[in-house]
Order: sequence, then C-alpha cells, then structure tokens
Amino acid sequence: MRPLYLIGYMGSGKSTLGRALGCATALRFIDLDTYIERRFHSNVRDIFATRGEEGFRDLERRMLREVSCFEDVIVACGGGTPCAFDNMELMNATGTTVWLNASDERLWQRLRLGKHRRPLIAHLSDDELRDFISTQLARRTPFYSKAQYTFDADRLDSREMIDSSVCAFCRMLPLPINDSSIS
Repeated sequence: MRPLYLIGYMGSGKSTLGRALGCATALRFIDLDTYIERRFHSNVRDIFATRGEEGFRDLERRMLREVSCFEDVIVACGGGTPCAFDNMELMNATGTTVWLNASDERLWQRLRLGKHRRPLIAHLSDDELRDFISTQLARRTPFYSKAQYTFDADRLDSREMIDSSVCAFCRMLPLPINDSSIS
C-alpha cells in the first residue's frame, strides 16, 4: 500500500491518530518530525535555530520525498509540511492524503494545555493563542483542503474517542483492522 499521509494543524491529532492506526492495522507509523530528528541527530527546535525555517523546510522536503517511497506506512506530517514547496502535490501523487480537520475551539483547548511543549506558542496568552490559531488556519486551509479526504478530528481526547475514530477512519478509506481490542 502506498503511504497514507495525515496532515492538519498542530494539535489536530495527527500523531495520536497515526499511532492508534498503526497499532490497529498492519501499517507502520512514522512521525515526520521524529524521522527528521533521528536522521539528523538533532531536535526540530535546534534545527530551526541553526538552519532557520528555510533550512528546516528543505530537510523536511527531502525526508518527505524519502518516506514517499515507503510502502505500508502512515506518515504524520508537521502542520506546515503541506504548505511548503510542492509537498502537497508530492503527497497526493505518491499516496493518500487525509486532512485531520479539528475545530478552532478544540485546537485551542488542546494547544492551551500543551503549549509549554511547543516553543512557537509557549509565550502566548490564551487570547493571543486563539488569534494565532485563527490566523494560521486561514493561511494553511487552502493547502490542507487539497487533501483527498477530510476527517473530523475533534474526537481524539480519550481512549474511547480514539478507538471510535480509528474504526471510523478505517471504514472511510477502508483499512483492515487487525486489533480485536478495537471495536
């Protein structure tokens, strides 16, 4: 099977759903940021600091091209991956793209709780975070909307919701579920 790319804004649940799908199917899960970190022995924050956003996006594009040749994988892309270069066109040409579309309110709730782990938003007040999400989504939605499928990502906040979403996702594409613990 060609790669399955999960795209969407930070906090939309790409890694959460991707890991759960990997456990429930015969597909291997790859988080693109983690893949980059392992290949370059540096975390994304440090790569941004030393190479700048342009340097990071170039590495990201090269690693995306690399994983696009893999079979039987689920790739959780960074929130900005589809917006750089011809990445969205590459993903659509080499695999199946799914936009995990979460509401602004759900994104705000998730990012507010975990913003200390995200340098880009760690310093923002709650109101500034709402504005930031809204502005970023306005810029990125034209890229995200090029995905072949759209999936409602508001229901990924508990084990029961994740299990239910995995089943719904596997029916949408369809993907065979190999884990009998998922109903």
